[in-house]
Amino acid sequence: MAGWIILGIIVVIGFFLVAVYNQLVQLRVRTDSAWSDIDVQLKRRHDLIPNLVETVKGYAAHEKGTFENVTKYRSMAMQATTPADKAQAENQLSGALKSLFAVAENYPELKANEQFMQLQASLSQTEDSIQNARRYYNAVVRDLNTRIQSFPTNILAGMFGFTQRQFFETAAADREPVAVKF
Repeated sequence: MAGWIILGIIVVIGFFLVAVYNQLVQLRVRTDSAWSDIDVQLKRRHDLIPNLVETVKGYAAHEKGTFENVTKYRSMAMQATTPADKAQAENQLSGALKSLFAVAENYPELKANEQFMQLQASLSQTEDSIQNARRYYNAVVRDLNTRIQSFPTNILAGMFGFTQRQFFETAAADREPVAVKF
C-alpha cells in the first residue's frame, strides 16, 4: 500500500515537472518568435530608409549631415545583434529619421511629392508595426522572466538552462524630443 502511495506521489511530481518544463519551453519559443517579428519589421524599415533619403536628397542637397546620420545609424542598427544593442541603435535611427522629416517640412514641393508621401506612409505604418512587435516581445519576455524567477519553477529553469531575456527598451535619452536646428 505504501508503495502505491509513493508511486502516486512520484507520478504527480513527474507530471508537475513536465508541465512546468513545457510552459518554460512554450514561453522561450514565443519569445524567439516575437524577436523574429521585430527583426522582420526592422528589416522592412531598413529597406525603406535608403529610398526615403534619396527622395529627400533631391530636394535638400545641402542637408548633408542629416543624410549621413540616417545612413550611419541605419548601418549600426542593421549590425546590432542583442536586444539592448538593437534598441539603442534603433532609437538613434528613430531620432535621425525625425530630423530627416523635419528637413522635409521645409520643402513644400517635397511634401507634395507622391513618392515621398508613399514612402513616408509606408515608414509610418512600419513604425507602428515595430511598436506593436516590441510591446508583444516585451510582454512575452516579462512572462518568461517572471516564470524563471518564480518558485518552484526557478529550480527547474536553472537545471535546464533557461535564462532571462532582455527587454527591448528605449533609452532614457531617446525619450526626449529631437531638437532640430536650421
